[in-house]
Amino acid sequence: MKQFTTILGFEFMNYLRNKAFIFTTVVMAAVIGIVLMFPRFASAAEIDISELGGEEGVMALETDVPGVKEAFTAAFPDYSLVTDMDIGEGIRSGAVQCGFKVESLEKFSYFVADVELYDSNYAIASDVLREMYRTDRLSRLGVSPEEVGQVMSFVPEGSVTSTGVDRTKNFLYTYIMVMALYMVIVIYGQMVASNVASEKASRAMELLVTSADPIAMMFGKVIASGLAGLTQLLAVFGSGFLFYNLSRGDWAGNELVASLFDIPAELLLYMVVFFILGFFVYAFLFGAVGSMVSKLEDVSTATMPLMMVFVAVYMIVIVSLSSGGIDNPLMFVCSFIPLTSPMAMFARIAMTTVPLWEKAVSVVLLVGGVIAAGFAAAKIYRVGVLMYGTKPTPKAIWKALTQK
Repeated sequence: MKQFTTILGFEFMNYLRNKAFIFTTVVMAAVIGIVLMFPRFASAAEIDISELGGEEGVMALETDVPGVKEAFTAAFPDYSLVTDMDIGEGIRSGAVQCGFKVESLEKFSYFVADVELYDSNYAIASDVLREMYRTDRLSRLGVSPEEVGQVMSFVPEGSVTSTGVDRTKNFLYTYIMVMALYMVIVIYGQMVASNVASEKASRAMELLVTSADPIAMMFGKVIASGLAGLTQLLAVFGSGFLFYNLSRGDWAGNELVASLFDIPAELLLYMVVFFILGFFVYAFLFGAVGSMVSKLEDVSTATMPLMMVFVAVYMIVIVSLSSGGIDNPLMFVCSFIPLTSPMAMFARIAMTTVPLWEKAVSVVLLVGGVIAAGFAAAKIYRVGVLMYGTKPTPKAIWKALTQK
């Protein structure tokens, strides 16, 4: 135990004293602070944030239908409408961003150079013309303008009662957790492998393995890297929480930003559990692979298969999130495999109603996977650090695992 705590303290302090670690942490915290405090700075400087989106756009409109120009002027407040310009020529010259040709309330055309990802102009115009058409038809049938207004403005009174989870709120938490786990494993997993490989390349490992237990060394190195990663995340997200509370009033009404700091306690607990266990599973494997290479420059090549598995898991989760079918059979299977469950099971917990037994089985299997990965990594580490010039082939790894 003394060897473990000594190694853990030494490795952890090395991370904290690393200039790149300190610089990255400070920069990320500063960027988040500037973003979250910007409304307060803007208010103090009397800057209208709504005007920071750029100049007013110009929209061309070609129509002889009565009332369309007035309706479009009200429906597109961010555009200045022009009616005396050829739409195609205006777009080609850059004089207008887009244009509509309305032949009747039943037929129109939308012209634009490049369709933006979130271009809603077509949908807005369609809604406007549909409402005008309905009003016109009701008037022709003898319905008074007052009655038409009542019919068109009617909104049913309803409410939403959810017996499960709210995917619209939890999507952001899920995406942030998946992205954070991806970044931490990529950065610190590679760092663990590189540190082990550099010690082996300097032949310092030959002295260390004779005076320290391989299990204590492997667990000390990996847990130290995990603590360093958590320290960095706590510093970054902690500063974000602090700056948000300092300017909470300035973000009033912004549900997106508010939801980031209003994560449910149960979901936060699952996020921490799967994040920590998921990191350690991969960190132990990265450390084992690092002990098998002879040169520092071979680390990237040796860890490539492990990275490919991790990237594949990441893509499965992201595609499932994007498609809305988060509870598909592939995600169900991935929820119980230690290499895939940190992302897959957390995504399912956040986005669907998962039975308690599934959560318990997933966590138990993941804990078992961490322990198994740790002891397997220690055995590979014990043999691998003394192997020079041997590539980390599956045969070599199996030999290291089975050698007494």
